[in-house]
Amino acid sequence: MRYGEPHNKIRVLIVDDSLYMRRMLRRMLESHPGITVIDEAKDGVEAVAKCISLNPDVMVLDIEMPKMDGLSVLRDTMMKRPLPVVMFSSLTQRGSKITMEALSMGAVDFVPKPVSRGLVPLVARELCEKVVQASRARLRVQELRYRHETERGKKLRVSNGKAPVNTLVVIGSSTGGPQALEEIIPNLPADLPAAIIICQHMPRGFTASLAKRLDMLSALEVREAADEDVLEPGVALVAPGGYHLRVDKSSGNGHGVYYVYLDEGNAVHGVKPSVDVTLFDAGSLFKANLMVVILTGMGFDGAKGAWAARKAGARVICQNQETSVIWGMPKACYEAGGCEELVPLDDIASAVEEFCTNR
Repeated sequence: MRYGEPHNKIRVLIVDDSLYMRRMLRRMLESHPGITVIDEAKDGVEAVAKCISLNPDVMVLDIEMPKMDGLSVLRDTMMKRPLPVVMFSSLTQRGSKITMEALSMGAVDFVPKPVSRGLVPLVARELCEKVVQASRARLRVQELRYRHETERGKKLRVSNGKAPVNTLVVIGSSTGGPQALEEIIPNLPADLPAAIIICQHMPRGFTASLAKRLDMLSALEVREAADEDVLEPGVALVAPGGYHLRVDKSSGNGHGVYYVYLDEGNAVHGVKPSVDVTLFDAGSLFKANLMVVILTGMGFDGAKGAWAARKAGARVICQNQETSVIWGMPKACYEAGGCEELVPLDDIASAVEEFCTNR
């Protein structure tokens, strides 16, 4: 696509109940030479009708609206006329929870609403970038799931009592990652003999909701990582937005334990958390007892860290192109020589379980 030519522009439908917000979104999006706003909708019912009649390339969708909320719009649209959707989400606990549900249902990505005028230019750049990426995304449309087997798995979960861990799995993901993680983490057993670290590119506030949602769906314990959390078998730690998650080993009690700590340093590759930062620590500590999984996402975070980890003896797999929403991070890892195998999303959980049980 050559941006700037009218017939090649990405055609966007804006959906928001606020006239002020619709005007701001239009200005943001049309500041990009490759994007044109074809129409606006002020409520959910109008949004679904215009998706069908106008056939936009991408929809930018608010969450809380009259007549029909954003989740209902998303559900109807994915049934009647699937298309890439970018959620425009508030930085509230409720907003982040619903955003996780939207990503699970098939929304490609989200952008937090600016909380002050000074943040508008930054949000505008992020929104345009994500709309462009969404227009190229490979959709994975599925119903919002309620896993009945999850409650049974929770009852089987026992306290690990900070048991020592010798095996670690580090998962890196970005665009499309929350949906991919819902295909992996809930399919791992509660007694997995390994710790898991998840580095999903997300801002502060949203990673806590991601962790809670994965925990609700999974037999494993999943929580947002805190400073000095000890790595334990059967526990998955989600790197908090706004921090890199570092890994180290204490030397207490003769054998020591592995733990994580939060690093508020500069963004790496424009993101924080960066899976590269975590992998440089984990590779040197765990060597052959480390498995690296690079999932869907734009950019190249994880490529250097995975390559270094593989040189140290780690097993490295990447999600294949056919099942990735955006084949950016896995492709970069594969082309850099860090990836041993490209694996379909449906097979990743079993590959992780096999590695962990055979150490």
